[in-house]
Amino acid sequence: MTALTLSTAGATTLRADALVVGVAKGPKGPVVAAGAEAVDKAYDGKLADVLGALGATGAEGETTKLPAPAGLKAPVVLAVGLGSVPEKDESFDEEVLRRAAGAAARALHGSKKAAFALPLDDASAVTAVAEGALLGAYAFTAYQGGEKKAAKNGGPKLPLAEVALLGAKPRDKEHKAAVERATVVATEVNVARDLVNTPPNDLTPEAFAAVATATAKENGIKVQVLDEKALIKGGYGGIMGVGKGSENPPRLVKLSYTHPKAEKSLAFVGKGITYDSGGISLKPAGHNETMKCDMAGAAAVFASVVAAAKLGLRVNVTGWLALAENMPSGSATKPGDVLRMYSGKTVEVLNTDAEGRLVLGDALTKASEENPDAIVDVATLTGAMVLALGDRTFGIMANDDAFRTSIHEIAEEVGESSWPMPLPAELRKTMDSPTADIANMGVRMGGGLIAGLFLQEFVGEGITWAHLDIAGPAFHEGAPHGYTPKGGTGSAVRTLVRLAERTATGDLG
Repeated sequence: MTALTLSTAGATTLRADALVVGVAKGPKGPVVAAGAEAVDKAYDGKLADVLGALGATGAEGETTKLPAPAGLKAPVVLAVGLGSVPEKDESFDEEVLRRAAGAAARALHGSKKAAFALPLDDASAVTAVAEGALLGAYAFTAYQGGEKKAAKNGGPKLPLAEVALLGAKPRDKEHKAAVERATVVATEVNVARDLVNTPPNDLTPEAFAAVATATAKENGIKVQVLDEKALIKGGYGGIMGVGKGSENPPRLVKLSYTHPKAEKSLAFVGKGITYDSGGISLKPAGHNETMKCDMAGAAAVFASVVAAAKLGLRVNVTGWLALAENMPSGSATKPGDVLRMYSGKTVEVLNTDAEGRLVLGDALTKASEENPDAIVDVATLTGAMVLALGDRTFGIMANDDAFRTSIHEIAEEVGESSWPMPLPAELRKTMDSPTADIANMGVRMGGGLIAGLFLQEFVGEGITWAHLDIAGPAFHEGAPHGYTPKGGTGSAVRTLVRLAERTATGDLG
């Protein structure tokens, strides 16, 4: 993890490999942003002109490197675009700062230390820049021949090792707390990314459960793991129905963080399909290669519970990781089979590739038994949601409109793109089965909404519930942007953590 410090040093006096400054898009060309006044002075007040001559415009995410002038201790200045100059008396949006810091950190992979002289108007800006830098510095190189060897051979460079934030106040309680929170949250987002990026031959359900157990014990979180024998005995037909086709048996992991003064409780439920072949309803060629990411929901839940514990939030948070590997074999569930879920409901399996809702159904019922104030499940559930919202936005469904709105607002606040989605009652009838209580498939159109309606069947009566379908943003296959890397993104972690914070302080809705 990249080290992060608040520094009282001036931009011209701190020794670093690079000095990061912000540049905005003005009506007549690039404009040097606040925080870089001393750097601009070192260029005789012509930094904006130099950047303009090099083709810089100040557009969001744009990075421009140039040699530092005499008088600076850093040999390189990296200008990062912040987009349009804010209106008078307004500050740069937090997400703009977060993305800019991330873009700068990515551009400086291979460097040991960088000083960030970006606009830091308040503690919120400190949080945004700190988060962006730590998230942008992420790299997953565990399987590339050893980090040092890979870098020497022209492989992936090591992440930026140290970030010093200039302009913040190390002795200011709010600034110090902002950095501490950003470090915890970014660390856990990166843990979720690591899990998503880990090859499925190494991250089996049992291995995931072992990681969760070890981390839980380190952070004072109680953990309970149900293995295949306990799942069979307990009647978890959904989880076992999905997992029985694999040589790697399923697991249900319960993580319990409690605070002695908590007045509210939350349950987070995560889909953890460590590899999804589609089962007997095998996925076509071209759709299997990234299916190690089908446990991203469980990764987000795991990381969020750990973050809540590290932050000492005054709320009880329970995480449920429904872990299974969906494989085709002689013992696999077949289309037409009927499973008896943990709730007692029977499900006719029409498509074994609609497996996430089966493991989540059992976990939602189990989570409901503890009667939490709210349940949020997180899952890479449907391709239909990607078709609806694209690959950067997750959908939110809920049985309570106010709760759905609150989660949407929280997600936007922390910089995670989301959109509220409905649960049309008429679609429920399309899952009627002549054989069982419900089928795991309905009509094709509105498939993401049908999945949400299926899950709703397994939520306890009177419990507030929301479903986050992160199938789009959980795994990024394109070029990195902002603080978003290629591969696992850690989607939904920041939203869940902020939801826990809001619940702890009573500031929800």
